[in-house]
Amino acid sequence: MVIKTICILGGSGFVGHSLAARLVSEGYSVVLITRNRERHRDLLVLPTLKIIQANVFSPNVLRNVFDDCDAVINLVGLLNESGHNGKGFHRAHVELAEIVVQACQQTGLRHLLHMSALSASENGPSHYLRTKGKAENLVHKYAGPNSHANAGTSLAVTSFRPSVIFGPGDSFINRFASLLKLMPGFFPLACSRSRLQPIYVEDVTSIILKCIGNPVAFGKRYNLCGPRAYQLIEILEFIKSQMGLETRIVALNNRLSWLQAAVLEFFRGKPFSIDNYNSLTVDSVCDAAMPAWFGIKPKSMEAVVPAYLAEDKNEKLSLFRSRARRT
Repeated sequence: MVIKTICILGGSGFVGHSLAARLVSEGYSVVLITRNRERHRDLLVLPTLKIIQANVFSPNVLRNVFDDCDAVINLVGLLNESGHNGKGFHRAHVELAEIVVQACQQTGLRHLLHMSALSASENGPSHYLRTKGKAENLVHKYAGPNSHANAGTSLAVTSFRPSVIFGPGDSFINRFASLLKLMPGFFPLACSRSRLQPIYVEDVTSIILKCIGNPVAFGKRYNLCGPRAYQLIEILEFIKSQMGLETRIVALNNRLSWLQAAVLEFFRGKPFSIDNYNSLTVDSVCDAAMPAWFGIKPKSMEAVVPAYLAEDKNEKLSLFRSRARRT
């Protein structure tokens, strides 16, 4: 299967920025659909990337774009919805997945690469995991048996199930770093014993690149994890040490964790929600190594995170010094 032009949905996000740059560097033409083109003008420096301002939930928009593409990568994901009943998750994950598959079939687009999540399941404990699981099953079901073979002109599907993804600009390490700085005395941590196996964003994009147009990956669902599993409190202690903070991290029990989620769910930006709490009741770790043919040796947090936390710290120090000189 020859792939030359790729559409990315959700390409303006953290993983999308990294993936778009990698695709262009590998010689692909990339089409990115976003609601606000001006907000992502930084991507226009990529020579073979085109940004289209449109609504990804519009079947007509997707059909028009897919007509000129050979593959689509759906990275759209919602960690928190504005409401509380799961409708936002269902629209972003399930409804969009169905619209994407139908547009692929109607235009003859040949390969769909779908971003799911580790522990995603239609029987999961949270709206996030249930809708991610339903969307993942939907795209594989719609592709049918042809997704498991060299499919000719039919749709082939590959899905990726990563644990939490880290890297410069992420909303995981950086968010906790910001929260730790706001709590100089002690930090009450919910779900402290939840187990995660973070994976580096560049490793994720390398794996996606390996799978594009590759018959070996058709019909497959890949669990993606870094080299080591951690309890959430271990990750916070690591971040704290890299930032040179003395903050005491206080592990909350289940009842207090739920209570914290119930309160923060109504804060601006939803820093933590009941749905987040429910997601953290199941481990996000891999039970097996990634396929050897990926040719990837995943990088650890210890090898990557110190550099971008230090860069962020140095940028803030430089800003402080420049302001001090002006005054």
